[in-house]
Amino acid sequence: MRWLGGRESDNVEDRRGSGGGGLLVGGGIGSVVIAVIVMLLGGDPTEVLNQAAPSQATSPADQQAEGEAASFTRKTLASTEDVWTKVFADQGSQYRKPTLVMFDRATTSGCGTASEASGPFYCPADQKVYIDLSFYDELRDRFKVPGDFAMSYVIAHEIGHHVQKQLGIMDKVDGMRGQLSEREQNKLSVRLELQADFFAGVWANKAQGKTIELDKNDIESALTAANAIGDDRIQQETRGTVVPDAFTHGTSAQRVYWFSKGFKTGDINQGDTFNSREDANLQ
Repeated sequence: MRWLGGRESDNVEDRRGSGGGGLLVGGGIGSVVIAVIVMLLGGDPTEVLNQAAPSQATSPADQQAEGEAASFTRKTLASTEDVWTKVFADQGSQYRKPTLVMFDRATTSGCGTASEASGPFYCPADQKVYIDLSFYDELRDRFKVPGDFAMSYVIAHEIGHHVQKQLGIMDKVDGMRGQLSEREQNKLSVRLELQADFFAGVWANKAQGKTIELDKNDIESALTAANAIGDDRIQQETRGTVVPDAFTHGTSAQRVYWFSKGFKTGDINQGDTFNSREDANLQ
């Protein structure tokens, strides 16, 4: 993957190093309880908390790698802004650019606490994308997904949810949840996630040759990422079995299919995952 120009987005809120996760993340519940006791006894609680806080020292190499990851994230966000601004304009509407929040370990969001364990996600309540940059390491080490474009795919997928919010799709889906069983709600979530994969593919199609230059290996990288984080693959790894009724993101094959279709067509109108059953044999 090669950047063509490499503009970096300004719509980024960098909370790294701010300690936004709160005391429960740093020192743990035990440290907080001890600090409260010390305070009640007239002591200085900050001494306990400072001793409990983990060291934030990082090597120059780590700092450089994190800086490169942050720059990469800003460039990907900028590319999605360029693509979706034009797509919306071509349809006679305006694309409202979301904010991307970079954080360490944990922070607050309009949808509750964001943590590194939750992975990157989009919060429709505040229309922001949240990402702990350590997820890139997890993508490489846990899911064995190589290549920069896989990281871009993950960001583009979350931006796909913002596109759904802009189009009114997400609000419509949320309005239906209270009328459905848990099983039916899960099915609805699957269709929502698969459409976000499709939108990520549309972005890649329209960014190709304009803000990014992709080759066959880059596309394989994104397809590997889609395959690695399918519900069936993750359930098999964590539970040792697959429970389709519990799926919320779709199978690996479904995710690959819809990203591929978005990339091949580049047509936002061909991504109605809710009514289409062309992926029925991939469940």
